[in-house]
Amino acid sequence: MSSTNPQLDFVHGTLELRGVEPVQLGLDGWQFDPRAGCYRADGNAYRAAALALHRQQIPWNDQARKWTPTTWQLYEERTPRPYQTEALDAWRSAQGNGVVVLPTGAGKTWLAVMAMHAVQRPTLVVAPTLDLVRQWHGLLRSAFQVEVGVVGGGDHQVTALTVTTYDSAWLHMEFFGDRFGLVVFDEVHHLPGASYCQAATMSMAPFRLGLTATPEREDGGHAVLDTLVGPVAYRRDIVELSGRWLAEYDVERIEVALSDDERQRWQAARETYRSFLRDEQLRLGGPNGWSRFIARASRSERGREALRAYREQRRLALSPEQKYTVVGTLLHQHRNDRCLIFTADNATAHQLSRQYLVPAITHQTKVTERTQILEDLREGTLRAVVTSRVLNEGVDVPEANVAIVVSGSGTVREHVQRLGRVLRKRQGKRAILYELVTADTAEMNTSNRRRHHSAYRDSALRDAKRES
Repeated sequence: MSSTNPQLDFVHGTLELRGVEPVQLGLDGWQFDPRAGCYRADGNAYRAAALALHRQQIPWNDQARKWTPTTWQLYEERTPRPYQTEALDAWRSAQGNGVVVLPTGAGKTWLAVMAMHAVQRPTLVVAPTLDLVRQWHGLLRSAFQVEVGVVGGGDHQVTALTVTTYDSAWLHMEFFGDRFGLVVFDEVHHLPGASYCQAATMSMAPFRLGLTATPEREDGGHAVLDTLVGPVAYRRDIVELSGRWLAEYDVERIEVALSDDERQRWQAARETYRSFLRDEQLRLGGPNGWSRFIARASRSERGREALRAYREQRRLALSPEQKYTVVGTLLHQHRNDRCLIFTADNATAHQLSRQYLVPAITHQTKVTERTQILEDLREGTLRAVVTSRVLNEGVDVPEANVAIVVSGSGTVREHVQRLGRVLRKRQGKRAILYELVTADTAEMNTSNRRRHHSAYRDSALRDAKRES
């Protein structure tokens, strides 16, 4: 290597180190690149490399970093809640790296604003949807009164304070990963995806903050967050904040029954696909069970019939006629409240929309229409909205106090997110979540799986906790 001072460069999401061998600095993860004549590592190795060089008091040329400290002033004054201050202190004690876990409605976005103001570095905020990008954009412009860039949805403007989607971040981080000292990953549980994680590895940002209400993933991917962002620095759950900082709430599970005709069709369809599974010695549970079923089912007419039967029995379990009746009863019972109705699929959402003249929001709903529907709900022009899964994250409707879960997946995250949609604090508000479950079907097991969270302890235990 050259006898000149060591030098770091940022090239397409990677770091190039010249003038010193990584082993001399005690650095792992670097490999020699004979084509470039340097050692190379992912962009997120920048912090460790810079600290090692400073620690050994080695003069070096930093050609990688393209940011300088900022002097942002906070124009929007808010008194931090005690747990927000605790979370910020915990994150800073962790050297500005880590995940903060707070329930929906607890003020995670404002905590991020506090972190941006504290570290005074150019910041990139990464969010999962364009709706959330718009919300972040509006909040940051109001808080700091500076130009806020947007990358995604047809926009590509990079400024010292920029908001982007996960999709755009992993596509473009190789080009601007050297321009930000802090990166905030909103809904950070998305980050461990095979593509999205590259947004973290290609970024040089020495400060990293992950925000989520539910970091755990069923595939165990949340384990890599320790490396990509940092370990959990602070955590508070719904039951700890409900009452004072979040709305009081109740959870009620309503079991419905299949009609005689639906039960016969359900049993026939279930036997058809289960018979195929037995003959093919397949199990849907476990790793790759569903993939193996699809592969085998595609090879024969009997297999394709089994797949159709599986979908039919699932459809009957998720949306029997009695669920539609119960939804109507609940809408009448809560006719003076603001209701969010959640389904597992668009077809059920559209049928409920037609049957009860309730606007539906799906992934096909145009942004302008979605914005208007939610604004009407806030103002009270609308009393209810039905959606499939697009409102699990990112909707801010403090006035909504009733959630009706008609159907959904078995993931704890989705269920907690749906509860969180109605927990934003408002004077005198008490929220309620109704979960509709078809008795004597696999949906009962699905319901039990997704309720494995402290938020679904019975009301008596929660009330006793608050009173103590």
